[in-house]
Amino acid sequence: MLMIPLCDVTAQFDELCEDITSAIEAVARGGRYILGPNVKAFESEIAEFTGCAHAAGVGSGTDALHLALRAIGIGPGDEVITSPFTFIATTEAILMVGATPVFTDIDPRTFNIDASQIEAKITPQTKAILPVHIYGQPCDMDTIMALAGKHNLHVVEDCAQAIGAKWKGKPVGSFGDAGCFSFFPSKNLGAVGDGGMVTSNSAEVYERVEMLRRHGGRVKYHHEEPGLNSRLDELQAAILRVKFGRLNDWNQQRYTNACRYNELLGLQSGITCPAEISADGYAVATSPDVPSTDLTTVYHQFTVQVDNRDQIQQSLTQAGVGSAVYYPVPLHLQKVHQNLGYSAGSFPVAEQACTSCLSLPMFPHMTDEQIQTSATALIEAVNAAAEGTSRVVRNNAA
Repeated sequence: MLMIPLCDVTAQFDELCEDITSAIEAVARGGRYILGPNVKAFESEIAEFTGCAHAAGVGSGTDALHLALRAIGIGPGDEVITSPFTFIATTEAILMVGATPVFTDIDPRTFNIDASQIEAKITPQTKAILPVHIYGQPCDMDTIMALAGKHNLHVVEDCAQAIGAKWKGKPVGSFGDAGCFSFFPSKNLGAVGDGGMVTSNSAEVYERVEMLRRHGGRVKYHHEEPGLNSRLDELQAAILRVKFGRLNDWNQQRYTNACRYNELLGLQSGITCPAEISADGYAVATSPDVPSTDLTTVYHQFTVQVDNRDQIQQSLTQAGVGSAVYYPVPLHLQKVHQNLGYSAGSFPVAEQACTSCLSLPMFPHMTDEQIQTSATALIEAVNAAAEGTSRVVRNNAA
């Protein structure tokens, strides 16, 4: 049994139990269960938080991506440039609208799409760029938006792991035509089930998402096009509103945890800690004094790179420390995308990340003892793996 979980979602409920319970009871007694006052209020709160004019609550982060792409008119014959190092929902949404994902390799330090390689992938069929702010680290949105403007492309941001993150002081989800958020329970702002949100500064995009999420109609029983039943649940919205009041503090604690990890692991041979990229270039978070309102990266995950990753993960499990591999197989090598013609070696940086990345326990309520225990277990596992490799080399040489 793990002594330190990868993520402890129940700690949030324990902290806010009374307020969450009251919110649930208020919804149950109020009788407005679908698109009620909590959904409307939460949409307004997220719009303000992200600096957007509009926000529409939907059923999941996947639905947010799907509906955002439909809202901007992406469809059959179109190409959408994105990252191969992300969860399947990103390209699943592209396939749902009949478009084709086109992959670009990633930055080896941040794991985000390498913006410097995007332009080479643009063709006459390219209609959008879909950057993924992976692990809570924003992409290079200056370069991406400049390319979009130059080539007249749409931009849909996958912000599923990055609520509260900023690129040069501007919130993710506010750069492109739409921002797509997930409230999956383990996210920085998590529901007790599924939920999602689309943000936009375009009234046209917002109105179409709002229509599509409720069966493609603006007026009840009058339907303009095929839509979905994808409405953020009123009960989830009520819970999320309670948690939303703690989001900045929780993100701040994640950042503090990351600084502590870097302090313990930063000089350890065989471990590469995650880097942030900002206007000043790459940096490893070391100062916990950054205000939550100024955070660049919100550390949905704390992901290191190590050799002998699978062996090291097994050692962590034996030591009672949770960990996870996000993601073991890049999307261009997944069976669902085999028709695209990619092969091993197509995107070497992403492929390498899939063999070396390991996410350590990261959640706001971690204690310093838990961080120290996790870091110590990792160091011991890395050293043991290195010693085992050295021993094999020495024996072979003999």
